[in-house]
Amino acid sequence: MQWIFEFLLIWFAVVSLAAVIITVADKVFARKGKWRIPEATLMLVGLAGGALAMLITMKVIRHKTLHNKFMLGLPAEIILHIALVIALIYFTK
Repeated sequence: MQWIFEFLLIWFAVVSLAAVIITVADKVFARKGKWRIPEATLMLVGLAGGALAMLITMKVIRHKTLHNKFMLGLPAEIILHIALVIALIYFTK
């Protein structure tokens, strides 16, 4: 069962890196008045495991911090991730 946790660690790392990249890219696109990354895509990447990294990035670069969808939705996704990891730990014993 150790492989599950190793996989999750790698998964969260890769998705978190992607979350940081697309969040910064969206900020750059916004400043240049170019095509933007859809909010649904940002939220989906957060749900896939990048919520914590995305939330931190948004706070640091001050991007979408006035949008309740992100400032409430990403913490909810983080809580979901924590609950799923706890459930995985509990049920794999």
